[in-house]
Amino acid sequence: MVSMSEDSPTTQGHARLHKTSPAESKSTQLAKPTSTSMFAQRYGGFALRARHFSKCAIRRSMLQASHQATNPGLEKDDRDFTGQLNVIDPESIPKIKTYRLLDLEGNLLDPDYKVPFTREEATKIYRDMVTISIMDQIMYDAQRQGRLSFYMVSAGEEGISVGSAAALKPDDQIFCQYREQGVLLHRGATLKELMSQLYANADDPARGRMMPVHYQNARINVHPISSPLTSQLPHAAGAAYALKMSGTPAISMCYFGDGAASEGDFHGALNIAATRNCPVVFFCRNNGYAISTPTEEQFRGDGIASRGAGYGIPAIRVDGNDLFAVHRVTAMAREMAVKEQRPVLIEAMSYRVSHHSTSDDSFAYRSRTEVENWKRHDNPISRMRKWMEKQQWWSDEDEMSARHELRKDILREFSAAEKVKLPEIKHVFTDVWAAAPAILKEQQEELKEFLGRHKEEYNLDKYENGINGL
Repeated sequence: MVSMSEDSPTTQGHARLHKTSPAESKSTQLAKPTSTSMFAQRYGGFALRARHFSKCAIRRSMLQASHQATNPGLEKDDRDFTGQLNVIDPESIPKIKTYRLLDLEGNLLDPDYKVPFTREEATKIYRDMVTISIMDQIMYDAQRQGRLSFYMVSAGEEGISVGSAAALKPDDQIFCQYREQGVLLHRGATLKELMSQLYANADDPARGRMMPVHYQNARINVHPISSPLTSQLPHAAGAAYALKMSGTPAISMCYFGDGAASEGDFHGALNIAATRNCPVVFFCRNNGYAISTPTEEQFRGDGIASRGAGYGIPAIRVDGNDLFAVHRVTAMAREMAVKEQRPVLIEAMSYRVSHHSTSDDSFAYRSRTEVENWKRHDNPISRMRKWMEKQQWWSDEDEMSARHELRKDILREFSAAEKVKLPEIKHVFTDVWAAAPAILKEQQEELKEFLGRHKEEYNLDKYENGINGL
């Protein structure tokens, strides 16, 4: 599993990152073959043809023998048993420390750590975080003005999305929740694509089928976002299994929140990923709240990372507001998943500065002082900026210029997206079948005929190409 040594000052929340090899499994002897498997060994050709010795029967016999050989409760080694009645008290288990590289003032804590970014790369990472921050504020205000139906802000979590995305590869399959705008932006999604999705217009990669902030982008391997909590975790495990079977040296990267970790699909996904040795990285954003429910009311025990051991999954906890730590942990987890063909669990500790969504008023369940303290004292953007200024890679003038430029770019794309028509009506019928079946073609013609007869009752001009778009 992944562990952290305490050879660095823990008073600063810092620990060195390294891997420890898991204990080797005890070798065991296979149980004696059953009569069916003995028959199959001696008369293999006949057994495969005989009705009572089918492939299924032989397979069941082999599975039973294997199960008996590996079940810990049936081991013959007396060292696996004890005469003492012991109960494992979770309070006696050491808490998992949080890995950190960059302190609140932008100082690196590990003198041996080599920053893996050039000045240009670090500048892009920083600008991506600032872009998301500015975009969130503009979109939130636009929703309040009635120009958008809905929006979800990711303020305070920009370091998680951008820092982790910087450690991934183009072939990796990405499964997001709904605070990963930074992942899409850093992987190459354009502001036009993001704005088009929010407006569900004709330029939207999803063709207007999803509610705002539920992005998807096949060009950069980002799968569609779904509203129901945790639905993406089983999908990510399955995609990782497909990558494994095809021999593709890539991973599934799956983002979710602490609230999603309280859902049943979380456990099912981790279990199937562990038992099938799927190369998937489960990345939990623990931002303190599942909408209005604080973490202390969601679960007991040592957070989310501690659950990895129960499924035989390596796990680590990282400071989510430390972009360098997030990047390093993600890069290491990805390498483990690819080389060792196994899942890894990451818990990134952060704080949701924003309301859950534009439908939420978080001050009904937390104080303004709490939020403002996090904004001022532990912000991933300001922490990264302080480090860049210490390297003389950034200045106040750079900050002012970048923010002015980025705000202008966002407003331009926002205004343009607002004017684009809705997708062609024909897309009601597309993107399910490679070749539309006859029944679907009949329905499309029926709709076209119906709208042609009643076009005065429907505003077809708001759709691209109007009735001709069907």
